[in-house]
Amino acid sequence: MPLPPPPVRRPSTPASNELLFKGILCALIGLAVLLAPRFINSPGMQGTVAGAALVGWFALVLGLAFIAVYGRRRLTVNKRRG
Repeated sequence: MPLPPPPVRRPSTPASNELLFKGILCALIGLAVLLAPRFINSPGMQGTVAGAALVGWFALVLGLAFIAVYGRRRLTVNKRRG
């Protein structure tokens, strides 16, 4: 009697819209932190927000990574179906 094929591990929702939502939200937060000092009039507040530029870059890169993972999952699901 032959053995059954091994199970295929797949995420329950391969191209989850939640991942896209998180990516867009993180990217927007990152852009807001990076661009905000240009629009703030108070020098003290401008310096405070400008000091958080590292956090802005991190949020932007993380958001773009989430969007890339979403796109990659979506492409692999479409290739398997088609």
